[in-house]
Amino acid sequence: SDLDEILSMPINSSMPTRWERKARERSASDRFIPNRKGVNTDLMDLDHKDRENCAPENKNFKSIVAQTLLKGDAQSKILSYSNKAPKPSEAHLNKLRVLYATNRETVRVRKRYRYINSTPERVLDAPDLVDDYYINVLSWSKKNTLAVALGPVIYLWDAASGSIETLCETDSDEDLITAVNFVNDGNFLAVGTTSRDVQIWDVNQKKKVRSMKGHAARVGSLAWNNHILSSGSRDHSIFNHDVRIQNHHIHTYKGHEEEVCGLTWSPDGKQLASGSNDNMCHIWDISNSRPTHTITHNAAVKALSWCPTQRSLLATGAGTADRCIRFINTMNGKVVNSIDTGSQVCSLQWNRQGKQLLSAHGFSKNQLSVWNYPSMVKVADLCGHTSRVLHTALSPDGTHVCSAAADETLRFWKVFEAPHKRKSTTDHYVSSSSKRAIMRSIR
Repeated sequence: SDLDEILSMPINSSMPTRWERKARERSASDRFIPNRKGVNTDLMDLDHKDRENCAPENKNFKSIVAQTLLKGDAQSKILSYSNKAPKPSEAHLNKLRVLYATNRETVRVRKRYRYINSTPERVLDAPDLVDDYYINVLSWSKKNTLAVALGPVIYLWDAASGSIETLCETDSDEDLITAVNFVNDGNFLAVGTTSRDVQIWDVNQKKKVRSMKGHAARVGSLAWNNHILSSGSRDHSIFNHDVRIQNHHIHTYKGHEEEVCGLTWSPDGKQLASGSNDNMCHIWDISNSRPTHTITHNAAVKALSWCPTQRSLLATGAGTADRCIRFINTMNGKVVNSIDTGSQVCSLQWNRQGKQLLSAHGFSKNQLSVWNYPSMVKVADLCGHTSRVLHTALSPDGTHVCSAAADETLRFWKVFEAPHKRKSTTDHYVSSSSKRAIMRSIR
């Protein structure tokens, strides 16, 4: 009993027990907060369900934070959500601003362009296609018929049905077809030959309507202006033929010193652009025999194309020694822009909206290039031809381009978007009654 009484007596010791030491350590700190003496527990008792999205109108919360952090200064701008920070004085100069602005990288916003398929939709063989930069043997009519001259023969390809027909053939294999061009309505085809002849063929009847003599050398370029047919020749001259009358030769343009290899009328029919092997591009008025403006290039000028939406804007392209696409204001004869393409320019085609331009090239890539206008940023290169692309033609709907190259192939590319349909009061094409008059009067 004495032993039990001794054991039940409390033990008086200055040394704390183990559990007392642990309890004392937990009250002073934990693994995340070493010391809780500086913690304001009033802020912890505020009831906020979503702390990250707490409303700034909570006045109780704002007052407690202000008293804790700002020592009761309620005018401080730190907690102001409505007023902006005060502006610096006019005399203040931030010396680091220049340093930061210099080292700041310019953010380039990448423009998105419409995707253009780099693979042709169709490829046709074109045996005996003459590899000659100075002739023009491809034309696409409004009736969706493509005419191509292969040596002495002209073939017609119907784009709708895919059928191929022979329109005509010269009497001799040495008499090559050197130029073809459809009239606006697509019913007649103008033909130039090595034998210095200019012919007009009825496409529907497959019959020659008339033959017009006068040139002293081969005819390599043709251009229609309603009932007026212009022909450019190796004899350096350009003839205007009125196909309605018997004495067809009504005007002659003289100014070139070499073969005329490019010819096209402006959309309004008031100006004629001609390119030649003398490295010159001439702009002619319909009534003058001398050019109104002359633009000098560094090589033969064959590629000519008028902008369909901007009056008096002409795009030109020249040969290997030049390689440039130039944009000319034909009212004053000045070059408004020029870009080096890096290779021979053989042909140019605008889209219907006048916002893009397609160019056909020679060595070394033999590609078709699509450019945005007026920035002249290249959108795409269409490769596939193994020799220089000599000719291009635009489809009637303005979306497809046919390219003819020295590799004896025709390739069809989906290049442009379809133009928006709208009525235009400035359409340069003749009316239906005038077309019928031309058809009845050609002889």
